[in-house]
Amino acid sequence: MKPPDSSLEKVSRCGSVVSIRSGEEYIIPEHAKPSGTLAPGITIREFASDQCGARGMNTSTATFDPGVELSYHKHDVSEAATVLEGNAVISVEGRAYKLGPFDCIHLPAGVAHRVTNPSRKSTTIIHTAFASPTPLREFVPDDFIAQDRPKDSSDNKCPEHFAELAARTSYRLAAHTRFYDLFGGRFGAVGICGGYGEFNPGSSLPCHFHAYDESITIVKGEAICEVKGRRYRLSRYGTAVVPQGLPHRFLNMSGEIMAMIWVYAGSEPTRTITNARYCLGQWKWKGQVK
Repeated sequence: MKPPDSSLEKVSRCGSVVSIRSGEEYIIPEHAKPSGTLAPGITIREFASDQCGARGMNTSTATFDPGVELSYHKHDVSEAATVLEGNAVISVEGRAYKLGPFDCIHLPAGVAHRVTNPSRKSTTIIHTAFASPTPLREFVPDDFIAQDRPKDSSDNKCPEHFAELAARTSYRLAAHTRFYDLFGGRFGAVGICGGYGEFNPGSSLPCHFHAYDESITIVKGEAICEVKGRRYRLSRYGTAVVPQGLPHRFLNMSGEIMAMIWVYAGSEPTRTITNARYCLGQWKWKGQVK
């Protein structure tokens, strides 16, 4: 199967590009079929995983039907859960956090938690990121004392880290962009970091690469993803998985705001800026991190 050419392409299938193992990107379009069900009423769409050769991380979305709950469980690695649509109540060893769109909670390895869609009418969609391509899940008894946690809670004695997007401080990676770090090593995560990025119409990041694999899910508007001269349109949870050392950038060529959830397979973000000609495919790339 041939990879896409240098023209803008509406990616129509997950297999449109070669595996990340051979040093290329992996694209999951917005209309890709669900990967399966996690439990009754919970549908999974997997992005970065061992199936696409991702190293050090797993990303996906979980869609919860109204009123559905995933009972108490724990993982062997760090997890970050970011609400994309609807609302969620995530209870961590009895401590209940109420999350709205783009709020995030990091859950360390071995910390038990439960996820609930409190609505009886609407679905909830949650983006999850794990510090392993094949995370394990162990269900545990619910023998915790329930307690509500306010949104402005700053109790650092708890192992989890709650990040309300509205309370975060933004920073710019390029003109007319706003980025928010939601989880990472400084917040207790081990092996993953990530956040929310927003692009005004006409804005873009410079061509760059990372020392880690990256997963980028478009959560608002439409993005153009450029990777070594290959260009993709991504929207509505379409995702690009880009391996370490591969030059890429995202552009907003639409008339509306575009936003993404980005995840690196490393505890803190690093970005190395390079010449735009590498992203445009005009120069042959020889600088890939091994």
